[in-house]
Amino acid sequence: MSFAGKVVIVTGSGRGIGRCIAATYAAQGAYVVIAEKYPALGEATAAAIRQDGGEAVFYPTDVSKPQDVERLIAQVDETHQRIDILINNAGIGITKSPYELTVEEWDLVLNTNLRGVFLCSREAAKVMRRQKKGAIVNIASTRAFMSEANTEAYSASKGGIIAITHALAISLAPDGIRVNAISPGWIETGDYSKLRKIDHQQHPAGRVGVPEDIARACLFLTDDANDFITGTNLMVDGGMTRKMIYVP
Repeated sequence: MSFAGKVVIVTGSGRGIGRCIAATYAAQGAYVVIAEKYPALGEATAAAIRQDGGEAVFYPTDVSKPQDVERLIAQVDETHQRIDILINNAGIGITKSPYELTVEEWDLVLNTNLRGVFLCSREAAKVMRRQKKGAIVNIASTRAFMSEANTEAYSASKGGIIAITHALAISLAPDGIRVNAISPGWIETGDYSKLRKIDHQQHPAGRVGVPEDIARACLFLTDDANDFITGTNLMVDGGMTRKMIYVP
């Protein structure tokens, strides 16, 4: 895989999975655009990448706001005249009983997670269309297919991401733009050493996931050599969604 010189936008890359994805592309020689709502986090990610010898710039971006997304894409286009890869990673979740979840909270989650994917994809695709080439990866979740209680807004948003992924893959195909999704399972972004033995053992793969697992999946799906893959969802969950669980 070669990403040298590619312009890559990663939304929500101030921490966690997004930060790891950004750093991974930078290590592969890409120029990475950190699109992050919180300035301190975005600046820290960009600075860490530059300190490691990579190229990165931070643009403050709330993906739920059309004006922020339009400004982001315009700035990147003006500077580089191209966008090769977009990783739609920005997302939030609210765990709250559906009896108590407010419309405002519902809208906040849906507008960030799902509207953000639409807005960023729409604007980035306008640039990619000029190149007749581009790759978009949307970070969904296994919560699109299975749930814990009180996750209605998050689950709905991730289910929507799965649907918009295959819709965009068809709509943007004539312009040479591939669109895929990744559904992470349990990806530990905190202190991995504090996980219990049972946490690892419950996964068929024998361990809890790490952000690097998702970053490598992004590299795979956006590699030019894999241009036959579009409209798909890659489950990266250690096999958990395929495991039947019985209560004795």
